[in-house]
Amino acid sequence: MTRRYIITMIFQLIVTCLSAQTPLDTAFRVTQVTHAQFLSMVRSSNLSYAAEKFNIQLAQAAIEAAKVFPDPSLTFNWVDNGQKRMKMGYGFNSSVNWLLELGGKRKARGELASSQLKLTGFLVDDFFRNLRADGTIVYLQVLLQQDILKVTKGSYESMLQLARADSIRYKLGEIKEIDARQSKLEAAAFLNDVYKAEANWKAALVTLQTFMGKHSDTLYSPKNNIVMPEKDFSLHDLLNVAAQNRSDIMAALKNKDVAGNMLRLAKADRMIDLGLNMGLANNAAVLNQVSPTPSTSVVSAGITIPLKFSSKYRAELLTAQYSIQQADLRYRQAEVQVKAEVTAAYYNYVSAKQQVQHYRSGLLEDAQKTLDGKIYSYVAGETNLLDVLNARRTYNTLIQGYHESLNNLGVTLVELERAAGIWDIYL
Repeated sequence: MTRRYIITMIFQLIVTCLSAQTPLDTAFRVTQVTHAQFLSMVRSSNLSYAAEKFNIQLAQAAIEAAKVFPDPSLTFNWVDNGQKRMKMGYGFNSSVNWLLELGGKRKARGELASSQLKLTGFLVDDFFRNLRADGTIVYLQVLLQQDILKVTKGSYESMLQLARADSIRYKLGEIKEIDARQSKLEAAAFLNDVYKAEANWKAALVTLQTFMGKHSDTLYSPKNNIVMPEKDFSLHDLLNVAAQNRSDIMAALKNKDVAGNMLRLAKADRMIDLGLNMGLANNAAVLNQVSPTPSTSVVSAGITIPLKFSSKYRAELLTAQYSIQQADLRYRQAEVQVKAEVTAAYYNYVSAKQQVQHYRSGLLEDAQKTLDGKIYSYVAGETNLLDVLNARRTYNTLIQGYHESLNNLGVTLVELERAAGIWDIYL
């Protein structure tokens, strides 16, 4: 068996290990879900979103409360004159009192509650807009950590095979014992990277669980590796779409209506309310001989007009007026903020596409060929282990950078569609 034949066999063994797909070993159950299934679980089971949706029911209850009329009051009184010897008799009276609201207070309360319900709807929609985007980013992060784990395990196994090859070469007298020991130590160092990458992957899976409102021994994982679509957008069109579709913009606009309705209610509250009352009084007969009096029944009706000296204080009215000005400024600020978010997200997405295209221009192929050449040269005794390790780390850096750039492409696409208020991402 010639030296060249041994070198060729060892090199082929290492190249085979480099190209092999490394399965992921897990000590827990993993259920795979597609992105569409994941988003469906987020919509139906996310606890924060479920709690947020109760705000709509609370706002609906406020509408019912705004329809309520003031309750009437019923009063009964009994009178005993306390003069049994003089036979002064006794009496009783009753009355019904009701507050008649004037100035359209009930209508103003109803309009305010209705506008607050619509505002709450926009806020809940905006909550889900951000929840959906954040969940998708975590979904992509799981895929990234999974890819990094595969790359790290592949590097470890290739280094392990190289160490085994060095052990064979040492026994054949091709290399010194210290060189064989060094490659074994390097393989052990790569194993630590595997442990770290696996921990990061599991941590990402746990984070994914929280978005689905689940906590169990079974973890959910993205079903397949994905290829992020590279889309072309017009910044001008995105800005127009965002101004029309962003739920927080709609909420800021509706908040102006809420402030206007608060002002109308404040003006209505300054109107006086009439108190209406109707009563019946009955006095028993006085039977003494000094001043005998027959029994009497008296029916009364009246109106109570409050003297609203408090109307000279305009605190509630001023508060409502300032709220209108504040809501207008917040709406204008929201417009500025949305434009800034869309513009920044657009340029980040363009940059992410350029980075992916740069990696695909031949960098990965060159790194793979360089690594293969260094390994072959090392096995042939033409270079040292340090050169192989440098080539391996360069390759790992590039392949990990490529996966990170793919992840960044997905994240920037999510952020761009989040900023524009659109969503057509189904991985």
